[in-house]
Amino acid sequence: MRLQAEREAVAEYGRKLITSQLSTGTGGNLSVYNRAEGLIAISPSGMDYFAIRPEDVVVVDLDGCVVEGSRKPSSELRFHLDLMRHRPDVNAVVHTHQVYATTLACLRRELPAVHYLVAFSGNKVPLADYATYGTQELSDNILRAIGPYNACLMANHGLVTVGPDLPSAFATAEVLELSARLYIQARSLGEPAILPDEEMERVARKFQSYGQK
Repeated sequence: MRLQAEREAVAEYGRKLITSQLSTGTGGNLSVYNRAEGLIAISPSGMDYFAIRPEDVVVVDLDGCVVEGSRKPSSELRFHLDLMRHRPDVNAVVHTHQVYATTLACLRRELPAVHYLVAFSGNKVPLADYATYGTQELSDNILRAIGPYNACLMANHGLVTVGPDLPSAFATAEVLELSARLYIQARSLGEPAILPDEEMERVARKFQSYGQK
């Protein structure tokens, strides 16, 4: 089976989308890019995450052609491919419908640096304009909004995060859900204090040496 490790990771983290409450039902999607082989493992369209086996995960090339797998790839294949084409640092993409981040997306608001953990994305989480799901227009809007950031909100839709690997992209989605919740709750009580760009840059540098290497 081609890209076995990547397909196993997509199946595993698909289940985590649900257990971590980052999506519901068959919503959301995930992908991993093996740059050495020029192939991408992406979640299948409209399948129960707990029913997905590694062999159900679809392998496609950068043109979106199915190389291996009998399932239909995610309906959001376009923006997964475009992010990986345009960002050499991106080897994984996670798209969610998590509640608090999506609430901001429905208000068409960016997520500012209300907490230092927003630095997982950058000095904020930008907002992509709305377009119908699965379209090239949506992919173009995401590329325009995300720039060098590791995440962007999708107006009236959800969140997309990127990273060098799937654990990193997934962790960013989790952390930003906490940050979005804090922002919404803080705004319900008053006007939250927003950290300046210089502090967020300092935090981003510190993140590079955080944890076990």
